Amino acid sequence: MSIPFERIVEAHGDVVWRVCRGLLPQHDAEDAWSDTFLAALRAWDRFEGDRVSGWLVTIAHRKALDVLRAGGRVEHPEDGVPDRAVEQALPDLDLWAALARLPAGQRAAVVHHHLAGLPFAEVAELTGTSPAAARKAASDGVRRLRTLMIQAEEDS
Repeated sequence: MSIPFERIVEAHGDVVWRVCRGLLPQHDAEDAWSDTFLAALRAWDRFEGDRVSGWLVTIAHRKALDVLRAGGRVEHPEDGVPDRAVEQALPDLDLWAALARLPAGQRAAVVHHHLAGLPFAEVAELTGTSPAAARKAASDGVRRLRTLMIQAEEDS
């Protein structure tokens, strides 16, 4: 590709961050974000598609799975503000804590569709399900998030 890789990081860093952070706790998400762009840089001269965002989300998803499979750190909802600043507003920290409480399949579907903006066909490919199952997992995940957010408001 003829586009400098730095521009790719600038243009797509936020989406990759949302995927990594949606699937992993802060400390692991930072590593997965870096690993995603290191892997992408290594493969950049061979990339031939036109969906850079989808390609990067796929890499980020796999890097997050690597962390989870390696038995990375135990997931704990975090207090505080994420260290990484992004131009687009990130969801409230309460959403991050709620995402951590979703089953893995629902969390992946919500993150990839709603935070990364992938169509359900691509979410299905990433998660190894059908588009209908990805749509249902995202729907169930959003419903569960609403319930968790309402409970958090009532507890406040």
